[in-house]
Amino acid sequence: MTEARRLSFPFGAQVAVGMAAGIALGVVARGYVTPEAPGPLAEALRIIGESFVQLLKALVAPLVFTAIVASIAALRSLDNAARLVTSTLIWFAITAAIAVAIGITLGVTIQPGLHAGIERAAAVRPDTTGSWLDFLRGLIPANVLGLSASTTIKGDSVKTALSFNVLQLIVVAVAIGAAAVRVGEAGAPFLAFNASALAIFRRLLRWVVRLTPIGTAALLGNAIVHYGWQSLSALGAFAGSVYLGLALVLLVVYPLLMLANGISPARFFAGAWPAIQLGFVSRSSIATLPVTEQAAERLGVPRSYAAFAVPFAATTKMDGCAAIYPAIAAIFVAQYFGLTLGAVDYVLIALVSVLGSAATAGLTGALVMLTLTLSTLGLPLEGAGLLLAIDPILDMGRTAVNVAGQVLVPLIVAKRAGLVATELPDASDARLAAS
Repeated sequence: MTEARRLSFPFGAQVAVGMAAGIALGVVARGYVTPEAPGPLAEALRIIGESFVQLLKALVAPLVFTAIVASIAALRSLDNAARLVTSTLIWFAITAAIAVAIGITLGVTIQPGLHAGIERAAAVRPDTTGSWLDFLRGLIPANVLGLSASTTIKGDSVKTALSFNVLQLIVVAVAIGAAAVRVGEAGAPFLAFNASALAIFRRLLRWVVRLTPIGTAALLGNAIVHYGWQSLSALGAFAGSVYLGLALVLLVVYPLLMLANGISPARFFAGAWPAIQLGFVSRSSIATLPVTEQAAERLGVPRSYAAFAVPFAATTKMDGCAAIYPAIAAIFVAQYFGLTLGAVDYVLIALVSVLGSAATAGLTGALVMLTLTLSTLGLPLEGAGLLLAIDPILDMGRTAVNVAGQVLVPLIVAKRAGLVATELPDASDARLAAS
């Protein structure tokens, strides 16, 4: 080990310093915000944070495509590929069921809807709602790249933006990878080119990951500037219930599952923490996806399996957004409007939470999942509007738990299938960031 390596500042410590700096900068910048302008420091935090997330998002599509095509080719050497996929889905359901049970218990016990200091006027029906048909629509690619375009008009300004649906991209990549394998020698040059492209995009990812401490400071500082914490007072019981549920899943349920499957919680959190931290400040599982997949591989998940399981988990495995949050929120809405929930309603909450994340795959945030739950239960959709004021603050914790689960389930499945060594590799955060 060289002297430079020994003296290098550990990556996890760099991110922690970035978070502390972000809090300090956010507090300072908030003092200069006026109704007319946010101030230069606040604007700088916003631009740097958005640029960092944009860099990560720019790598998601090519990384997901090339990694999944490579994983399809590599899975030929695994005799239990179908069993791995089945086990992944089963563990998705198991962890989601535990999370929603915690959410229901906290909602019934704490009764946040009876302790809300918020006016009925805040109950506004949201523009975006969830639908079970969205899952089927999301499976059918609009084009071979899974791209879509949206146009917004504000006054004389017309703005067109391109976006991609990760679920559609997974479907396209699986199909192309399977076809390349099936055509034999004719597909070999394509698979070789794909492997080279994957190596290039992974190198680009390592360079972007090195910017994580800076991006973390900017994102966290920007969150403090824009959202503050004053809105929490009226919905304190609800926010407390959600964060208590998230803490129980992340710090109690997940470690117990690790121990039950012979996984060291200390090693897991050492390897997964950079991805969890980035999920917290970026509030996006998709933006965090490249780092999440890298964390899973550093923890010992074979690349051939991680390349499929982690992107799939990033669109359908959301214990924070699709289990804990909608369970507590649905109970909150029922209590706030004075509606009584019966045993059947709680069963429906559990079913929607376990299955609903797939139905909302590729869509935006927990709002869609919440409206899907409310509509299934026949509760007022306007209740979702009551919670929008503090949603960004809650979304930080929800996304962190989502990302942790997206690393944990592939690790558990790989461990149970004997694909991970008895002693996990060194998953130190310093190596995670190494080039």
